[in-house]
Amino acid sequence: FYSILGITYLDHAGSALFPESLLKAFTDDLRNNVYGNPHSQNISSKLTYDTIEHVRYRILQHFNTTAEDYTVIFTSGCTAALKLVAEAFPWIPEGTKQPSSRFCFLTDSHTSVVGMRGITALMNVLSVPIKPKELLLSEENRLPAEERNCTTPHLFSYPAQSNFSGTKYPLSWIEDIKSGKLCPIKIPGKWFVLLDAASYVSSSPLDLGVHQADFIPISFYKIFGFPTGLGALLVHNRIAPLLRKTYFGGGTAAAYLPEEDFYFPRKSIAERFEDGTVSFLDIIALKHGFDVLEKLTGGMEKIKQHTFALAHYTYTVLSTLKYANGAPVVRIYSDTDFSNPDVQGPIINFNVLDENGEVIGFSQVDKMASLYNIHVRTGCFCNTGACQMHLGMSSEDVQRNLQAGHVCGDDIDLIDGQPTGSVRISFGYMSSFEDAQTFLKFIIATRLSKSDTEIPVQSSLTKLMPESVPDDLPSFNNADKLSPVPHILDREFEDNLSVSKTTDNHQPPEAEAESIRAAVSETTVPTCRRGGRPITVSNIYLYPIKSCSAFEVTEWPVGNKGLLYDRNWMIVNQNGVCVTQKQEPRLCLVNPSIDLNQNVMMIEAEGMEPISVSLEENTGKDTVICESKVCSHRVKTYDCGEKIAAWFSVFLGRPCRLIRQSSDATNKSHQKNTKGLESAANISLSLVNEAQYLLINVASIQPLKEHISARLEEPLEIEEIIRRFRANIVISAPESFEEEEWAEISIGALRFQVVGPCSRCQIICIDQQSGERNKEFLQSLSASRGKKTNFGIYLMNQPLHSSFPGILSVGSQVLPVLKENTEIQPPTSSEEKCSG
Repeated sequence: FYSILGITYLDHAGSALFPESLLKAFTDDLRNNVYGNPHSQNISSKLTYDTIEHVRYRILQHFNTTAEDYTVIFTSGCTAALKLVAEAFPWIPEGTKQPSSRFCFLTDSHTSVVGMRGITALMNVLSVPIKPKELLLSEENRLPAEERNCTTPHLFSYPAQSNFSGTKYPLSWIEDIKSGKLCPIKIPGKWFVLLDAASYVSSSPLDLGVHQADFIPISFYKIFGFPTGLGALLVHNRIAPLLRKTYFGGGTAAAYLPEEDFYFPRKSIAERFEDGTVSFLDIIALKHGFDVLEKLTGGMEKIKQHTFALAHYTYTVLSTLKYANGAPVVRIYSDTDFSNPDVQGPIINFNVLDENGEVIGFSQVDKMASLYNIHVRTGCFCNTGACQMHLGMSSEDVQRNLQAGHVCGDDIDLIDGQPTGSVRISFGYMSSFEDAQTFLKFIIATRLSKSDTEIPVQSSLTKLMPESVPDDLPSFNNADKLSPVPHILDREFEDNLSVSKTTDNHQPPEAEAESIRAAVSETTVPTCRRGGRPITVSNIYLYPIKSCSAFEVTEWPVGNKGLLYDRNWMIVNQNGVCVTQKQEPRLCLVNPSIDLNQNVMMIEAEGMEPISVSLEENTGKDTVICESKVCSHRVKTYDCGEKIAAWFSVFLGRPCRLIRQSSDATNKSHQKNTKGLESAANISLSLVNEAQYLLINVASIQPLKEHISARLEEPLEIEEIIRRFRANIVISAPESFEEEEWAEISIGALRFQVVGPCSRCQIICIDQQSGERNKEFLQSLSASRGKKTNFGIYLMNQPLHSSFPGILSVGSQVLPVLKENTEIQPPTSSEEKCSG
């Protein structure tokens, strides 16, 4: 934190400060990668989209929840998230036959929460402010059993932590209100809870696995300091389908007509509510924010203890300061005695008093603090309700102050001798004990004479230091005590950052989209292929590491996810996003091979020493299961360690890691159209993009070979083209493209369902022997196939008709079953598919 040397920054509730290492990691990321608009389909845009999805999972992980329970909707900040809730909540207005909705909010709420009532008023929904003490007595509002079946939706909003005083309101209120144990007001209906967590999550861990509020708005600059102008709304999936939306912006529509009142929203809740292009570079910066936060602090629980210790110490000393006449130096506005971090955050709100007990205006205090290079916050902090409650201002007082010329944010601090606001100091994870001492010395130096200060302050500091800053307090430099700012400077990222992590008992979230789409029509009547020369398997390839070189075999075991060890590993960048030949063509020069007898995978590349990876899955208790994404589905993986990560990082010249799919959380493909697949719900995938197998026909390559050779004016080998298409099964059939007429095939005891054609991407333009690109191949494929880029077919196991483990062998006969409709429809996903 070089930027704060010489400055005592005490406005962490306003914004956290970003460390140098965060900026370095982010700018290094931008220098090493090209991120395009995520709504496009090119390589850079796909990288952006995948990274954004990875950040969503990282956010959910940070709050100990998963995509099964919550959806992350990116917004411009907490305020925009609150506005979205007000606009989309399924209110029932006054004047209908049904009981009408209510919007209730705690008076100790941010302006942005109270401002929601402007939207609800337009919807003819009543708003009801609730004082904290009223809610504690709200058990009296419990409804009789006969009135609890009403389904009218009501919304109650309260802050997890007051941004004014740091008071932490009980998270147990969430369940109490939803269950009816607490009732903000006595009215039939179903209560939903909006937890304003913006202030709370800056210094405390929030466990959404336990405290499942329906809406949680946050702003990320409160946590990381950078980026600003980015927030999110976490929406519980049980309420998400009920949300209503009128405006639709770019990227939110699955389809619409400009000349008709026709609009169909995207399926994803996040995409439906993220109007226009999200702030994608800022979102990518969040990944580095989480990494740096964890590296510097060790997690939110340590931040909570650290910041509370500083606040407790400062509060204790500040509250004991007195003038010679015994009058207190400050008046602290708090609902707690700062003895418990579960009920009090690292915020101290106060006004400075003179010897006669009169308030010294906050503007004067602020100016004096600036002379000491101390940065504080003054005013009412966008929380008029708390300001009224603590300063004893009536509604009439606030209106009179406005008539006197005072508005929020100005420096009119006293009117008729009464304060219009106060002073707030707040601590963050980069705050130090020296910061607290500097502030206390400032108060002492400006308010007390030497005779006043010598005994109380020295005794206070001496007495309170051991008690308030215990030796075993968590610190951020592995020392026993809190470190001053210079000791936590210049903590840079390690070269190789790991992917986001979750615990071993992390449950797999449900799939966001269909990763396999059945291509066989409901009306198809399959018939066996008759006559002609026999069809045989000519080559078998597996790709142990996704997007690396093929490993050719003559026979190989087959399991319920495809060829054994096929695409069980993949390489990810520093953001945890899969790296393929699209970004790194040199991956094709990495040659993995499987030795079943030695139970190892050997990895070789020119200029590198061979390295091996055990085939035994790491199932130790220290194994950390991670969440990654391949195309449209999420997968559970674990990291393969530093040694192999360093090997790949050296070879590719960029930080990367090798991860492996975890067998305890297989990826299930959920299909929209499952008529053509039996037991579709139980189909398991490895780290493939679309299906378990990819099959190509040598006969289909021949016309393409002739077309490309003519355009290149040089001969091509069939073997080179076969490798470009990265198939698992290569067959020799009499007719070109006859495989596209098949509904299913049998190879020995194995039966496979055809699920669609493979729509090719630019990977076929990469020479798998040299890594060189030649765009002619994709252009020729498109030209030769009538502007289509389909080549090869996807296959899936038919588990009920196959015995596992089976063996797939070169030379085996292929017995296809034809379908009546001979054109296989391509996958309907907007994502471009490739073999990887």
